[in-house]
Amino acid sequence: MENSICLHKNVMQEGGELVCQDCGLILEEKLASEYLESYGEYYSETQRDYERRIRISDSKALQDPVIREKYERIKTLKKWFRDYQSDFTEQKKTIDLLKGHGIGLNIDNVRYRDIKDRYLRYNKYHRHNYQNMIIIFLAIIWLEIKDTTNTRIEEFIAVSKELGHKINKKMLSNAMVKVKRIEKMLEKKTDTSDTSIIEKEIKNRIKIVFQKDLNSIPYEEISEFFTSKSEFDKTKINMQLVADEILQLISYSHIQNLNYKAFTAGLIYYIGQSLENRKIFTQSLIEKYSKFSSTTIRKKFHELKEILGDPQEFIL
Repeated sequence: MENSICLHKNVMQEGGELVCQDCGLILEEKLASEYLESYGEYYSETQRDYERRIRISDSKALQDPVIREKYERIKTLKKWFRDYQSDFTEQKKTIDLLKGHGIGLNIDNVRYRDIKDRYLRYNKYHRHNYQNMIIIFLAIIWLEIKDTTNTRIEEFIAVSKELGHKINKKMLSNAMVKVKRIEKMLEKKTDTSDTSIIEKEIKNRIKIVFQKDLNSIPYEEISEFFTSKSEFDKTKINMQLVADEILQLISYSHIQNLNYKAFTAGLIYYIGQSLENRKIFTQSLIEKYSKFSSTTIRKKFHELKEILGDPQEFIL
């Protein structure tokens, strides 16, 4: 009947108000708490109140150091897995921190690009969790600098730990094996019979060691032969250019089975003997900074002499 009293059993929330669906009566806001038990199955918070509660909850949670650390790691994870071609910020930051601790001081722009390329190449085929990719990245850095630094692997690991990375010698070794395995697989796909890739790699290593050994010689050791340090620096640059030209003349057969570090020591002495003053880069000086004996240096020098001729008559 029309005069029958509505019991407001069919209540729903509309626009933040409780509305009876039978009679259309808008129930007052205070009824929400007053009749919560009665209308519990129909009552729900507004979206604004819900989002506000979430923000307050997140804010309180972030005040907890443990939760905040996890939150920061998630944000870092997103940065690491962003578009690597356009954003390599986190990785470069790690390199800069290592250099700040005296590790990898010889990582210049060229070496940095090599590290980035190796990392991107690996990441293209393998994307793992955050911690694993950190280890892979550290392994690539070590692969790039291990032959041109006096830093021991234990020191590299110790500094990495100081920077907050969980790593040990076994983990680093396994990561290096993975990186090399992927690179060998890609090389085989490119061209299994072409030795030019190996030749290029060996010659690049010789260039790096040549630069490292030459730069390790302090100006004070040979200052009597130069009028200024800038003149000494210019001589070193010219020697590196000559080394680059010589390596282009040397065939793969002459370098495929040798200790390239010892070969580099002999190359420094050979180029030093091609200078107008042959007393600057002596065998004893090169021995001191390359860590190879005078006998080894002299042997490599004579091998180069057989290939290229007398250094005083050598013309590029």
